[in-house]
Amino acid sequence: MYEECMVVELQLRGLPYERQKSVPVVYKGHVVAGNFRIDLLAGKLVVVELKTVDALLPVHEAQLLTYLRLTDCRVGLLFNFNVPVLKDGIRRMVNNFDDSASLRLRGEGSEG
Repeated sequence: MYEECMVVELQLRGLPYERQKSVPVVYKGHVVAGNFRIDLLAGKLVVVELKTVDALLPVHEAQLLTYLRLTDCRVGLLFNFNVPVLKDGIRRMVNNFDDSASLRLRGEGSEG
């Protein structure tokens, strides 16, 4: 049901998406048996995983990071709909995040 609602929201905003996108598993350059299914891939840029759980756990974050790596996407959103206020159930994750700008701001990065 939540996936259907997310699809409606994406459609209303005219955003392209793929639903239940099958992603092959690649190990050391070889496609191995089995595929993962991503709930939504928005704009070919953002992986969206939808959950209805008591709490988001590290395994949910690991799942999203795996999908980000397999799709070469940088940004993922993990939604947990089992919360009183939806904004409290959303986690944004970034794959291969380069925090060099933050390091420079704190004076820890290289000069230049």
